[in-house]
Amino acid sequence: MRCDEWQGLYAVIMEGMLYKWTNYLSGWQPRWFVLAGGILSYYDSQEDTWKGCKGCIKMAVCEIQVHSGDSTRVELIIPGEQHFYLKAENVAERQRWLVALGSSKACLTDSRTRKEKEINENTECLKQKVSELRLFCDLLLHQVNNLKESTQSDQPGSTNFEIKQRSSSYNYRERNELKICQNGLMIKENKIKSWKRSQLESDDQHQQNPRRGSIENAEVMMDNSELTNVTAKDSGVNIELQPSAAEDETGKGTEEPGDPNPDAEKEEIQTFFSVMDQRFNDIEFEEDSGIPTLPFLESCYAIVPVLDKLGPTVFAPVKLDFVGNIKKINQKYITDTTKFTTLQKIVLHELETEVATVRNSATEALLWLKRGLKFLRGFLEEVNNGEKDIQKALNTSYGRTLRQYHGWVVRGVFALALRAAPFYEAFMAALAINEGDEMKEAFHEKMQSDLNQYLPAMGKQIEILDALYEEYNLESDEVV
Repeated sequence: MRCDEWQGLYAVIMEGMLYKWTNYLSGWQPRWFVLAGGILSYYDSQEDTWKGCKGCIKMAVCEIQVHSGDSTRVELIIPGEQHFYLKAENVAERQRWLVALGSSKACLTDSRTRKEKEINENTECLKQKVSELRLFCDLLLHQVNNLKESTQSDQPGSTNFEIKQRSSSYNYRERNELKICQNGLMIKENKIKSWKRSQLESDDQHQQNPRRGSIENAEVMMDNSELTNVTAKDSGVNIELQPSAAEDETGKGTEEPGDPNPDAEKEEIQTFFSVMDQRFNDIEFEEDSGIPTLPFLESCYAIVPVLDKLGPTVFAPVKLDFVGNIKKINQKYITDTTKFTTLQKIVLHELETEVATVRNSATEALLWLKRGLKFLRGFLEEVNNGEKDIQKALNTSYGRTLRQYHGWVVRGVFALALRAAPFYEAFMAALAINEGDEMKEAFHEKMQSDLNQYLPAMGKQIEILDALYEEYNLESDEVV
């Protein structure tokens, strides 16, 4: 990691005043909080930051939860270790802190994951080169031995002695080159272990004093290309070897893989959408297109893992909002399960009691929930129609559905999440039930078949809710 990347990672993302629950005697007390380097620290006041923090929590391993009854509260939890109860001055301030906390958690986790993936890929590449070198070394030694045997009977003594001398030189040189590559591989693996140890030590050091720079603890890693250059320089040969004629002759006897047995039973391919506990296409409407409340909420819960498959950290704020809206509707439903059997009945009841437009009402939660469903449906439609660029599919759907309701802060969160979107192959692998199914043609056919049933049913219920909200003028242009 370069020094400028390290400085950017541990720069202060956000700081400000929040209320922290201390105890039943003192209650909520104002504290100055600083978010930097994936660590949230707090102090008595802004003026006392130089004294050192009174406590901190590591964002990479904590859970972020919003309070169901108080729109200004947020809880940070490390199960069995820490539990921070925090409260903002207003809803907007809490939203800004949620965005900052989620973004910090996403950046720290994704940066480390990307670096480790790059290191592993470079190591595997070097191992492959060493394996190739070992193969060519054996082939060359085999040719030298054949040459020695063929010349022993018909060549003069002096020439025979010269051939033996050169063959011994070849043996020593090739063995030496192979040993150098193996040593180089060992050096790189030690560097990787040292880098991982430094990461752990750095995290611990930042948890103790998060405002102190830790650039000096960053180890300089040996790049794979540099290691290759060193190896080539020491050995005097180019490691990028080309196949020799002997290798071609050796490969002639290689057997082709046999054809698959046509009588073998076809394994049933399943996808994420075919094994869901509750799907939108399983919902049966009640009278007058009434959408049953409980099956609808269960179907919404079932689609949430798609956000995890897109990125469990970068999409954490989106998931929190999505699940929070489901819980608000469910809380209304359980107050009278026999009365609120459909979503329409919940909305009409809140209209009659004049609480439909009140903040945190079930009607408002359903409004944002259907907007989130539109976003997911639009994204899945793009993928089902053949779009293989996941970032582009997400961006297209976001622009058509949610973007108009988001302010610049929330748009920034989505921009960060979109940049961290997985590749198409990785997303398909996440949607496969059995490992390796995503490589089969039958999997993609099954995926398309499942989405062709799932998405229209999902769209039908969104259309019914849109009509309900338009009829009673419940749509809102409020920006968050």
